[in-house]
Amino acid sequence: MAPIAIDPAIKDVVEPKKDTLGLPETSRARLEKAGVDLSNGYPYRPLKPLYLDDVYNVRNKDRPHVDPGSRADPKKKALLSAAEKVIDLTAHIGTEIVGLQLKDLTDQQKDELGLLIAERSVVFFRDQDISPQQQKELGEWYGEIEIHPQVPQVPGVPGVTVIWPALQATEMKANFRNPGGASRWHSDLVHERQPAGVTHLHNDTVPSIGGDTLWASGYAAYEKLSPEFRKIIDGRKAVYRSAHPYLDRENPSAGPKFIERTHPLVRVHPATGWKALWVNRAMTVRIEGFDKAESDVILGYLYDVYEKNVDIQVRFKWTPRTSALWDNR
Repeated sequence: MAPIAIDPAIKDVVEPKKDTLGLPETSRARLEKAGVDLSNGYPYRPLKPLYLDDVYNVRNKDRPHVDPGSRADPKKKALLSAAEKVIDLTAHIGTEIVGLQLKDLTDQQKDELGLLIAERSVVFFRDQDISPQQQKELGEWYGEIEIHPQVPQVPGVPGVTVIWPALQATEMKANFRNPGGASRWHSDLVHERQPAGVTHLHNDTVPSIGGDTLWASGYAAYEKLSPEFRKIIDGRKAVYRSAHPYLDRENPSAGPKFIERTHPLVRVHPATGWKALWVNRAMTVRIEGFDKAESDVILGYLYDVYEKNVDIQVRFKWTPRTSALWDNR
């Protein structure tokens, strides 16, 4: 399959890199079982947009959305009663559900899972037998699937992104001081008009040592702030940037620039009604209405609230065939 841009309106593109590596056997077995065509190599890469305005306009419209968690049974009886075990990993964030297959959930259970993810921020399921196609189908229950304009995808399954650190390292060398990948605190797609809701990461293959992932609760981070400090940031907006830079069509010689978008600094979740602090060191640029020095001091403190309060974090050790579903809001 020859690469194309994710949107026919994007005409100015760059040919993607075609590097690949030998697939780990567990990954190959899952993909072949799902009927994924590997004959043209793996992964598939779309044509990369060249200009900032093209990427800014990706999904640049209001899309009506009803969060499935908002229509769920608050007690989540259909989901929780069907599980062998439900394990809260910390007081504030992270739950592991044992004995359920994501691909087999009923519509009612999917709604209740949406509410559980909204309340606990991240939910884990080990030993999952789920294909990329089924993973995408589950994602569509929770909203529109994001098709990234430049990152690798599973061939023939647009919207299912491939995260492969060994392959990423062939393009950007990683080392102890700069481990690469998603090694910094972040939230997905903060530069979009409607940032990401639920993300589903399934790992076929995991390293024998290391590779743990940390999540932090935006709800608990907000509650860590004093009532007077909350008054300073409630109602404020901040500027967030994209993970990838692009050229400005009007001034390409200025070099790559990041997409910037404005969003509330404190967000209210549509399913829970709870307030969450919404900042991250990697992609929050500045707070509107403050001088740079003032904004930098406030943001530095807010980053630390997320990063230094270990009681609002969960650290998860992966095993093969594990899925994590988390709420970016």
